[in-house]
This record gives sequence, C-alpha cells and structure tokens, in this order.
Amino acid sequence: MLKEKIYSIKSPYRQSMDILGYTFGEGEPSCCIVGALRGNEIQQMAICAQLVNTLKRLEENECIVSGKRIMVIPCANSYSMNIGKRFWTMDNTDINRMFPGYEQGETTQRIANGLFKAICDYKYGIQMASFYLEGEFLPHIKMMDTGSGKQETFESLSDFGLPYGLIRTPTPYDTATLNYNWQLWGCDAFSLFSAYTDHIGRQSTQTAVNAVLRFLVAKGIINWALHPGSHTRIIKEELICSMQTTYAGILKKYVAVGEDVNEGDLLCEIIHPLEGNTIDHIVSPINGTICFAHNKQLVMDYTDIFKIVPSVI
Repeated sequence: MLKEKIYSIKSPYRQSMDILGYTFGEGEPSCCIVGALRGNEIQQMAICAQLVNTLKRLEENECIVSGKRIMVIPCANSYSMNIGKRFWTMDNTDINRMFPGYEQGETTQRIANGLFKAICDYKYGIQMASFYLEGEFLPHIKMMDTGSGKQETFESLSDFGLPYGLIRTPTPYDTATLNYNWQLWGCDAFSLFSAYTDHIGRQSTQTAVNAVLRFLVAKGIINWALHPGSHTRIIKEELICSMQTTYAGILKKYVAVGEDVNEGDLLCEIIHPLEGNTIDHIVSPINGTICFAHNKQLVMDYTDIFKIVPSVI
C-alpha cells in the first residue's frame, strides 16, 4: 500500500487540507474509488476506510492482479467533515458541482481540479455518492447516459451484485459532477448509493464494500472468491415513482425500505402536529418495491417521502 498526498490547499487560519490517496498494486490505473466529497458523508468515508483495510490485506496475500492499480480516496473535504457541514465551510458551495474544476478559480473549483487531475486517467471510477433527500435508501448503483453509447458499461452495473442498477439521463444540473466528467474523459464511472449518509450502518457499509470488491473481481483487477450477490435489475431512473406529501405534519409510516407493496396499500398517514387527528392518507399508486423512505418524523408539504421501483415496466 502506498499512502500519498494527491492534493493540498493552504489555509491562513489552520493547517493545510490534504487529500490522501491509498494506492494498491502497480501498473495501469485500473479503478479509483472516491468517498466523501461533502462534509456529512460519514457513511461514504467509512465505506472507503473499510476498502483500504480490506485491499491492504488482499495486496499482502497477492490477490491484486499483476499490472493493475487501484486507488482509494476516503475523503476530499476534511474541512467540512470536521464541523459537520455538508458543503464548503466558507461559501457553502458543493465540490461535486465544480468538476472538472479550474486551477485559478474559487476554492472548491481548485479542489475539484486538483482531485480530477489525479484520477481522470483511471479506466473505472466508483464514487460513494449521497442524495439531497434525507432518508434511507435501498443500496443501488447508478450511472449516467452521456450519449457515448457504451452498452457494455450499462451491463457492468450487474457486476456489483446489488438489487438495482439505474441509468440516469443527465440534466444541466449533472454536468459539473464527478461522475459525468469522469465519463466524458473516457472513464466508465459509477455512483454507488448506500443506505445512509450521516449515519454509519454496519450492514450497509459491508454491503457497499462487497459490491465494490465484486466489481473488481468481475473486471479482472483482483483475484478473490466472493459471493456473487443479488441479481441486478437495470432500469431507467425516470421510471421510479416518487410519492410526496400534500400536507405538513407528523409522519407515521407503515412500510420500510425494501418492502414490496401493491397498488392501494397504505404507505403512511400525516398527523396534525397540534390537534393529533389524521389529515392525510398516502397509498401506493403501483405495485413495486420501496427503494427510498424519508426518515424525519416532522415533514413539510410537498416533501418526497417514498420512491417505488415498479414491479413491471
């Protein structure tokens, strides 16, 4: 294992912020795994930390294929991580909306540029991503359809052994993300979503670690016997059904992530926060599987509270 500083930015008030990379094996840049780009991505950093620990042992046992190189970057935003702030501490900008970066630009543009220069040549890229919604996810893998026509890449979603692989049609909002720019530079890039963001789940951490290791085995980067995982259903992201509240109040859920539901099943009730009576019932409009559930008990109106993967498309 080689531990190296891949980018550093000085601060006038405290020590420099260093982005550390852990490299395993030697040879062609085969796969890069990036963890926390935001300060609340605790689960994403923890997944990468466990990958570093596991890959170190695999390298010692000569399980990394000769001529292959893997890099893991657990955290690229330790300043925000130290104070528990999701975005950059000074101006509230998002590093994952600054790629490929600009070395003469604002702070987050320079961080994105320095990081991207170090990782843009890898054949495969995996980002431990988080979502803007607060809640729990069914672990899944996602990639963007940038129009390159790489059908092999879509099929590679199955190599992670997760229940679902989503194909996202990019919007202008996506064009400055790491995943999108990785693909523009010729990398096959994937976003792996675990169950949580600011909470470390032991099982969900291991699920994500195993998914990455399965991918590395499937691509001939490591030699290791590992359970193949789940059959992966690959669908377009826009086919997922989103459920929203129509009233603000106390959320009382009757289903959880991973549960199968039928059309007409009661998903939740909204309770009046001052008077205690039920003011809304939300039922499933389709047959499918809950892949996201909101985790705050007090909700505002028009809040996304459930996402359902349809059973039949």
